Amino acid sequence: MKKNPFISFIVCLFALILGVGGGAVGITYATMPETEELVVGEEVYYTYNGTGVSNVPLDSAGQGLSVHFLELGNKYTGDCTYIKYGDVDILIDCGSKSSSISTVSEYLKTYMGEDNKIDYCIVTHAHTDHYAGFATGTKVQGIYDLFDFGTIIDFGSATNKDKDSGMLKKYIDNRDDAIERCDAEYFDVSVSALKGNNKIYNIGANNEVQLEILYNRYYNHKINGTENNYSVCVMLKFDDKEFLFTGDLEEHGSSAETYLLEDNESLKDIANSSDGVELYKAGHHGSSTSSSKNFIDAIKPEVVCVCCCAGSPEYTDDVDKMFPTTSFIETIAPHTQDIFVTSLCVDWKNDEYTSMNGNIVVIAIAEQEKLGINCSNNDQILRKQEWFNRTITVDGIERAMRTWPPNGVVID
Repeated sequence: MKKNPFISFIVCLFALILGVGGGAVGITYATMPETEELVVGEEVYYTYNGTGVSNVPLDSAGQGLSVHFLELGNKYTGDCTYIKYGDVDILIDCGSKSSSISTVSEYLKTYMGEDNKIDYCIVTHAHTDHYAGFATGTKVQGIYDLFDFGTIIDFGSATNKDKDSGMLKKYIDNRDDAIERCDAEYFDVSVSALKGNNKIYNIGANNEVQLEILYNRYYNHKINGTENNYSVCVMLKFDDKEFLFTGDLEEHGSSAETYLLEDNESLKDIANSSDGVELYKAGHHGSSTSSSKNFIDAIKPEVVCVCCCAGSPEYTDDVDKMFPTTSFIETIAPHTQDIFVTSLCVDWKNDEYTSMNGNIVVIAIAEQEKLGINCSNNDQILRKQEWFNRTITVDGIERAMRTWPPNGVVID
């Protein structure tokens, strides 16, 4: 558990003894993280060599491509995905709060080279649980301040939010400063993304990795739906494997997932094939509004990773609709049992949370069929987590059990 009441009491008592001046310094440090001074605990942020889906150790990641789903250092739900291939570093989003900056930046530094450069940075949409780490004031160094950048890809004006609003304006100011400072390429999907002409970045000496910016109608059309539907959607291809990232794209009330399937040839090919994507980052944190049945039946995921604080009442008191939702689990269940979740809410009111799987690292090695899974806390699939079994009496999860695991395969 990452927050212990007794330890908190001791720390507060110590701060009181130091006096008002020392207390003021402590408050400033707590609210404005200075990454370069942070000491990181190895048990929290570093991934160990576990035994995953194919028992691939973390030190094998250098032979292939690794995708890291990060815990964010607080109880709030948010997204941050780090992808590494050789010397190429890719970052998709950085939420959930400014307090996540130190957690994320220290994690990245353990894997990045000395050039301190994020080659491709993708910010999916204008919700702070996805961009807070980039949107800081002058007193706090954000991700755009702490790293150099080669290419920045984001939602541009594909948003129904007021660009002059406080946090979004900070994001835009920081982004523009980073583009100028680094002489970075900027790809604005609201201007540059065209149907039938998807932007593809080739990575590696022999272009063995392709980063495809999928077309989303919301980029340049105002359609019914929430801010989530403006999400930049990405397909990553390596070897014969495909990894899909859809931000918070939704379906219910908007048909955005249906549009995505209709408008992208790479997704049509998957839908018409007996094979599916090897990895899917659960849309909208495993919500009931995303990962619709038609969408999941089309992409047929083999491994699903959920970035959320499971069982958190942050957005609802309805247990069935807390991330990852009952309907999400029920929809995924017929396709795979390999579902992994980053964090777990313990006591929301007392700011207590812990790791479920923790930082999830998915490793793909060329010509190796199965993905490797290594997690900083444990490698247990969702079905075997204590939280899941404690919630099994919920009607929807009982329904999911009738089809889970798929094909009648029994989980030990």
